Amino acid sequence: MDRLWAPWRSKYIESFSNENPNEKKECLFCEKANSTDDEKNLILLRGEHCYIIMNLFPYNSGHIMVVPYKHTSNFPDLSNDEMLDIMKLIKKGISALEIALKPHGFNIGANLGRVSGAGVAEHLHFHIVPRWNGDTNFMPVISETKVISELLSDTYRKIKDALSRVQD
Repeated sequence: MDRLWAPWRSKYIESFSNENPNEKKECLFCEKANSTDDEKNLILLRGEHCYIIMNLFPYNSGHIMVVPYKHTSNFPDLSNDEMLDIMKLIKKGISALEIALKPHGFNIGANLGRVSGAGVAEHLHFHIVPRWNGDTNFMPVISETKVISELLSDTYRKIKDALSRVQD
C-alpha cells in the first residue's frame, strides 16, 4: 500500500470528530472576520463589505474565497454595494493569482446550501480555484486524494505580495 504523508489534513478530519451537535458555535467566517490576526486566519485582503481569505483545505494551491462580512446564507440578502464589492474582490483575487501563481484558468463559484456541497452553508462565500493544464492526475480518481505541492504559508505570502501590486 502506498502512503501519502499529509499531516495538515488531521485538522480537517478532527474538525468533524470534535463537533458536538448540541453546541452552538460561532460562524467560522464571522469568527475570522472579527479577529485581528489576518495572517493566522489566512485573510489576504479586507474590503469594505467583504474580504479575501485562503481556503485552509484547498482544492488546489492558491484556492481563495471572497466572503461578505454580512452573515447570511441567502444570496438575495446581499445589498447592491455588497455584491459589487464581492465582484471587485473576485477580480482583484484573480489578478493576484495570475501574478503570483500563473494559472492557466480558474473555477469560480458559490455552493449555496448544504445539498449543493457548501462546507459552511450558513455563510455564503465565493471560491476562486486556480487551475493548470494537467493539474488533475490519478490521485483524486483512484485514491480520492488531492496533492497540494506548497505550504499554505508560502502561498499566502506570494498572493499577499501580488495583491499589493494589483491596480484597482
